[in-house]
Amino acid sequence: MSYIETPPDHRFPWYARLFFANQRRRYGRELEPAKLWARSPRVFAGLSMLYGALDRKSSPIEPALRTLITVLVSQINWCAFCVDINSATGLKRGLTGAHLAALHDFEISPLFDERIKAALAYAVAVTVTGSRVDDKLMARLKKYFDDAAVIELTALIAFQNLSSKFNAALDVAAQGFCNIPPSPNTKAEKHE
Repeated sequence: MSYIETPPDHRFPWYARLFFANQRRRYGRELEPAKLWARSPRVFAGLSMLYGALDRKSSPIEPALRTLITVLVSQINWCAFCVDINSATGLKRGLTGAHLAALHDFEISPLFDERIKAALAYAVAVTVTGSRVDDKLMARLKKYFDDAAVIELTALIAFQNLSSKFNAALDVAAQGFCNIPPSPNTKAEKHE
């Protein structure tokens, strides 16, 4: 149970109710984080627009890589809900359970090419407190991504940090979308 529960009779604005109807169609239920965010309607509206801008078909970052990044950032930030829902999304986007399980050791995994490893290393550097993006990492990233794609990657990583830290702080539980157990938070532990 989350630290803050939304009362069943809470009155949400019309646009949040439309959003929830879409979630019920897509997931079979409303998502707990959406109900929490929607308790601050203006923040919810802005957050929804930002997510839509990042997870669009025309993004220079392909859906499978976007998902790998969101799962890895969520693991680092201890967000059970985000690992759960993003892992389920990843499976729909062509990832396998092996891809998700290998995230904690992505640098040595043969399942990921050098382009994906560079993006994941960037996600770790941006996410882990006390870590930073240095010239070597940026040069590695720019071998595979142009400036527009680096900006999109950075925005996606920042968004997922916001989302996963919000959910982890409020102890939002997984909702059972993915049967693959979350990988241990080894990346964060290695950098502490």
